[in-house]
Amino acid sequence: MQYAFAIDQRTCIGCHACTVACKTEHQVPLGQFRTWVKYIDKGEFPDTTREFGVMRCNHCTDAPCVKICPTQALFKRDDGIVDFDNSRCIGCRSCMQACPYDAIYIDEDTNTAAKCNFCAHRIDQGLEPACVVVCPTESIWVGDIDDLTSSLSRLVRTTETQVRSPEQNTGPNVFYVGADRAVLDPLAAPVDDTYLWATPDAHRREVAADLPRDPVTDARTTLNTAHPRPWGWQVTAYLWTKGWAAGVVLVTALAMALGFGTGAVGDWVAPVVGLVGTAVTGALLVGELKRPERFWFIFLKPNPTSWLMRAGWIMVAFSGLTVLWLGASYLGATAPRAWIIGLSAVAAVLLAGYSAFLFGQAEGRDLWQSPLLFWHLLVQAVMVGSGVLVLTETVVSTETALRPWTIRVLAVSTAVHLLMLLVEYSGRHASRNAAAAAHMIVRGRYARTFWLGGVGLACLALVLAATGWSATSGPGLWLAAVAGALVQGALLAYESVFVRAAQDVPLS
Repeated sequence: MQYAFAIDQRTCIGCHACTVACKTEHQVPLGQFRTWVKYIDKGEFPDTTREFGVMRCNHCTDAPCVKICPTQALFKRDDGIVDFDNSRCIGCRSCMQACPYDAIYIDEDTNTAAKCNFCAHRIDQGLEPACVVVCPTESIWVGDIDDLTSSLSRLVRTTETQVRSPEQNTGPNVFYVGADRAVLDPLAAPVDDTYLWATPDAHRREVAADLPRDPVTDARTTLNTAHPRPWGWQVTAYLWTKGWAAGVVLVTALAMALGFGTGAVGDWVAPVVGLVGTAVTGALLVGELKRPERFWFIFLKPNPTSWLMRAGWIMVAFSGLTVLWLGASYLGATAPRAWIIGLSAVAAVLLAGYSAFLFGQAEGRDLWQSPLLFWHLLVQAVMVGSGVLVLTETVVSTETALRPWTIRVLAVSTAVHLLMLLVEYSGRHASRNAAAAAHMIVRGRYARTFWLGGVGLACLALVLAATGWSATSGPGLWLAAVAGALVQGALLAYESVFVRAAQDVPLS
């Protein structure tokens, strides 16, 4: 069984009765919406047309929001309705990143995720959703799409219908009859400087400058709702902090495996830096939650399919291993320490790379779906981790041969990072969504930060590290130390645009 909607845009008059009924039924806060009507205008006066589109949750057959939610606050019922339990929600907003339809918002009254739930409480009583009852032109159909005798199923089978973002393969269950392409395609009709009766939110206006308008239809969005970025600077910072935490441990473990004498770096610097970095990362992630007091729900009410939940356990495992590393070093337990360091290296790889799988579950952000992302995160971790080690080795006693080796690791990883940026942003992208985000980074609103900060600082760091390629002391070592500091800024600059640009591409 799969409940579904069909929206007949041929008869919809754009009256917003469905929006009002929904807000009344669910006491939706002012300025937030579970269903809303989008307006698209085309042409120039007097030859203008207006199209309507009713937007809402698609109650997907393969709902990405359910997979990514770390606490099972979002779940799929036996009748196919995607419902939510706000008593389990921690406000991480990962579901908002996973939804390709802008259907989920954070309720201002509860600081938890909310969306259209098909009026499940009414369905359970044998009633139709509020929007269906109130529609004056009966443009909203509802029924079981799997029941071949239902009126909705017959409509979908006998009438040409469309769905939003079919390329995401989520199996959306809102079918549109007679909808204009510009209504359903969020990239086909950028906003103007003004809506019909208001000014678009600043975020949409800024992004519209990087979205070309169709020269034939001149389609523009003249009424829509605001959808700010779910994630902010904390996510940028956490990608950096966990990068150097994992990188320091990984590079140190590799040096020890190759037979270098690491001295104090291997005894306590690497595990302490790893532990501190993980603690800072955890603090950033908890601070980003809308309900931070519920962070422990990740461990007590876990969703095994969520990479956010898995990330929590990876951080716990990594932290535990670094503590054991410190303990083994203090006690002089050589044999156990070797095993602990090996396991710490594995945990470091997982810590550095798990974000690729988490971002991979964010179906609404195509830029994050790159098959290179896991490997790029590992390279970035080695780059900033070796940068921290080069800085450390200027003040901490280590084997002389370790210093030039660490500098070379820094130089090579920085070069590989730059090469991966070239591959990522010079080629074709898998979708228009990803291409639009990449355009914002390379040529649009984030170009200056990307080229001067992300690329420029990394290039300068590469030159300085190459200058100190064989240095063990003196100016060469200090130039390499400057390079170690520069790569930190380069990664922060790049991650800031990478995180923001993916969220700037409109989904509705």
